[in-house]
Formats: sequence, structure tokens, C-alpha cells
Amino acid sequence: MTSYAVFLRGINVGGINIKMADLRQALQDCPFTGVKTLLASGNVVLASELEPAAVKDVFEACLRDSFGYDAWVVVLTADRVAELVNACPYPADDKSTHTYLTLASDPAALDELFDAAAALDGVEQTRLGPEATAWLAPAGGTLESPFSKLSAKPKYKASTTTRNLRTMIKVRDAAVAEPAGK
Repeated sequence: MTSYAVFLRGINVGGINIKMADLRQALQDCPFTGVKTLLASGNVVLASELEPAAVKDVFEACLRDSFGYDAWVVVLTADRVAELVNACPYPADDKSTHTYLTLASDPAALDELFDAAAALDGVEQTRLGPEATAWLAPAGGTLESPFSKLSAKPKYKASTTTRNLRTMIKVRDAAVAEPAGK
């Protein structure tokens, strides 16, 4: 049994509203155990005997069938979430900037996004691995930041999602707090 973190793309924004209790209910018939939701922004920790790609497929199919929208998720093992949080060189709490991690289910899409952001002025980013990049945005100006505008393009919608580092720390802590399968 492996512990996973599942990051949903685009829920509770843009008209796709899912209550976390409804999400847990929808997932009850899936091959997952210990399902916990965190915050209302689409973060789930769970355990499964499935491989990551299969967790992604089952989870997305459940969302489509239960809530009727084109669902995309990024699935990482709990251990990988911890590695990414630990590798992030930026602070979790800073008065002038906010740290974000953009996660991808398609490393090629993240490669393209990273390279495109490198060509923009004012983008500070660090590649954490094939599935994640960390970047900074000015406090109070995240949505207007160059990286945020770039990553919001439709071509990245199906393969990327972004979380602030504080959320990633909460997901890491929840995923490792309960051993897989409990």
C-alpha cells in the first residue's frame, strides 16, 4: 500500500464547485483507503495498491462520472511530496513574496512552461524535479505575476496545477501522519 497526495485542478473556482464531503463520498467505491481531503482547494491524501498512473486514471474517471466535468489531477507519492517541499529553496512564509509549486502530470508540459517562464522578465523559479517547479510571486500580486499568467494558459490546464508552499507542507504532513492503508 502506497500513500499518495492527489491535487485536483480547477475546482471551487470557475463554476466547478465540489464540497469535500461529496468528494469523499464519490471516492468511497474506488480502490483507495484512508481518504482525507485538505482545505477546499482540492487536495486529497489516500492510500492505494495501484500505481500512480492508475490512481490518476481512477480518480479522474470518478470526478467525471460523479461531478460531470473534465477533471485533471496530479498524483504524487507522499514521499515525493516531502522531497519536493524539502527541496524548495524559497521560504514558506515571507511578507513580500509567496512561494508556489507548480505540479505536472506531464513533464514535457512542465519543461515547456519552465522554459517559457525563463524568457520572461521578473520570474524567479527553480526546477525541483520532472514534476515540479517552485516560483515566487509578490505578496498581493500572484494572479498578475508573469508566471501565473503564463501557467494559466489553456494548454497547461490538463497537466498542471499550482499550490502555495504552505499548502504543500500541510499536504505533506497529512500524508505522512497516517501510514498507508490506515
